[in-house]
Amino acid sequence: MNNLANILRPQTLKDFVGQTHIIGSNKALYKLIEKKEIPHLFFYGKPGTGKTTLAKIIAKSIDSDYYYFNATTIKVEDLRKVFKQYENSLIKPTVFIDEVHRLSKNQQEVLLPIMENYDAIIIGASTENPFFTLTNAIRSRAFAYEFKALNRSELAHLLDKALSQLAITLEKSAEDFLIDSSSGDARAMLNLLDFSSKVTSNITLETLQQLRENAIADGVSSSDSHYDLASAMIKSLRGSDVDAALYYVARLVAGGERVEFITRRLVIFASEDIGNANPNALNLAVSTMQACSTIGYPECRIILAQCVVYLASSPKSNSAYEGINKALQDIKNGRILEIPNHIKDSAHNYKYPHAYGGWVEQQYLKEDITYYESQNIGFEKTLNDWLDKIKKKEK
Repeated sequence: MNNLANILRPQTLKDFVGQTHIIGSNKALYKLIEKKEIPHLFFYGKPGTGKTTLAKIIAKSIDSDYYYFNATTIKVEDLRKVFKQYENSLIKPTVFIDEVHRLSKNQQEVLLPIMENYDAIIIGASTENPFFTLTNAIRSRAFAYEFKALNRSELAHLLDKALSQLAITLEKSAEDFLIDSSSGDARAMLNLLDFSSKVTSNITLETLQQLRENAIADGVSSSDSHYDLASAMIKSLRGSDVDAALYYVARLVAGGERVEFITRRLVIFASEDIGNANPNALNLAVSTMQACSTIGYPECRIILAQCVVYLASSPKSNSAYEGINKALQDIKNGRILEIPNHIKDSAHNYKYPHAYGGWVEQQYLKEDITYYESQNIGFEKTLNDWLDKIKKKEK
């Protein structure tokens, strides 16, 4: 289709707009593309941020044949047919799979040997993080990059390019609406401009609003992106400000934010910032995520509100969060300790705590390390009291 978005689609890395955190000229992926050393890649993020475009640029930059598939309609036979064409060829095709998070296990198994032998370059794209649905084997053979919403200056740059292609005039208020109501989605902005230009050559705010009454997707301007609103919601929850947390979740809801985006962050918050100070917070957050997924808008706003009030009102502790981070940092730095013989799978001299009234003193780590430092807040104090009680009783 010869629409404005396709006409303006960049053909080279130099012309690509946005995602400088991934393909800025000093970034690793940019240098790999320049050197024509392309790994398997998974791009995820909101629509209209350049995922498909970058895949095509990569294929063109290495003179590779490009194949497009959508995981919702893809057939294993079609994949095998493509791969068979290149069995004895020096050319590696680029296979782009949209909605890659919807790949079945069977489809992933077909891709695995191709990725392992590097017989083709696999690039996947999704609005969801695909690593949650892909197998460990697939994940270990690819790199994932999150595409962010385009900011105001990036959209303005694209708009200037578009206006140079059209014999139209654009009021300042209309220009602001084009950018702000598109919520970082370049395709949405260009499509609105394209069809508005077919209505009239003098585009006003009223013209645009007749085609798009409200902002799309996140429903927020570049200065208040959904990431900023989500951050404000989380920080308000952490600060136990119930009203502020309700306001920001209401902004997200009113802006059309996906309920999955909101509830995932509430679940993370319940564990990261409340933890064992109130373990039920995680249960409620997970229940909120499941209920909202089933019920959807507009009714699920009530469930979100209940959860937000509860999380904001709960005692806060990040002890578990800090503990796992310290342990992971030690392992990353090479602190790999030998497992004591008596707790290995084949051990014979292991002391079974239940046979000693619930706890018995024995070594579980070769070194004396403290990762978890309880803040003694809320239910954490109950847990600490229990540990102190059983250990002092044994001693």
